[in-house]
Amino acid sequence: MSTPLLQTRDVGKSFGSVIALRDVSMLVNSGEVTCVLGDNGAGKSTLIKILSGVHVQDRGEYLVDGAPVRLGGPREALDRGIATVYQDLAMIPLMSVWRNFFLGSEPVTGRPRRLDVARAKDVARRELLDMGIDIRDVDQPVGTLSGGERQSVAIARAVHFGARALILDEPTSALGVKQAGVVLRYIARARDRGLGVVFITHNPHHAFPVGDRFLVLNRGTSLGEFAKADITRDELTSLMAGGAELDQLAHELGRDGPAGAGVTPER
Repeated sequence: MSTPLLQTRDVGKSFGSVIALRDVSMLVNSGEVTCVLGDNGAGKSTLIKILSGVHVQDRGEYLVDGAPVRLGGPREALDRGIATVYQDLAMIPLMSVWRNFFLGSEPVTGRPRRLDVARAKDVARRELLDMGIDIRDVDQPVGTLSGGERQSVAIARAVHFGARALILDEPTSALGVKQAGVVLRYIARARDRGLGVVFITHNPHHAFPVGDRFLVLNRGTSLGEFAKADITRDELTSLMAGGAELDQLAHELGRDGPAGAGVTPER
C-alpha cells in the first residue's frame, strides 16, 4: 500500500479539564475522500484544526507523507499542501470573483510592480473551467454567486495554489438540495484530480455518495473508521445517530392508533 497523505494515530487534545478528542485515528489517501461525521460537539472542529495546523495535539501522532509532524500554524500546513476551506470561505462579498480567487497571492508584473489584472482574470477563468465551474463573469462580485458556487470557487482556488490535501469544513450545511449537489460534484472532481479530501459533515446522506472512508466521532471519541465496502448508508446513519437511542425515540414518537399512543384526541 502507498503511504497515506495524512494520518492520525490515537490523537488527543484537551482544553484545560475538557477533553475535546481522545485516541482518534484516521487515514487520508491521495485520490480519496475521507468523511468525518458527527453531531455538534463531537470533536470535528478540533480534529480539522489539528490537521490544518491551528492546534497541536497533546497526545498521539500526526503524520504527513508518513513522517510525524507538529505543525506550527496554518502557513506551515499550506507549505505542505494542506489547504482548509472553512464555512465562512474567507471571501470578501463585494470583491470580484477573480480578486477573491487570488486574495493574498495576487500576480504582479512590470516595474514598478503592479497587479497583473489580465493574467489574474485569465487564470481564474481557466482554473474554474478546469474544475467544471462555469462562472458567467469573473468581474462580478462574489457575493452575487449562490452558496454552492462560492464553495466551488474556494475549492478551485485551493487546487490552483497547490493543495494536495483539501479539508472542507461543513461545505453543504447551509445549502439546499440542489446547491449541495453542486458542491458534492466538485468534491468528486477534486478527488479525481488526485487530491486527498477530508469532508467534514453531520449529514450521512451527503457523505455517503462521495466518501471512500468514514470516521464517526461522538463526544470526542471515535466510533470507528470504515471503508465504503464495509458499511451501508443506513448503518452509517444509525451509528452516527446513536442506534439504540434512535430506536427508542422512534418508539416514543410512534403511533399505536389514529389518535397516537396513550393520547386522547381532542373533541
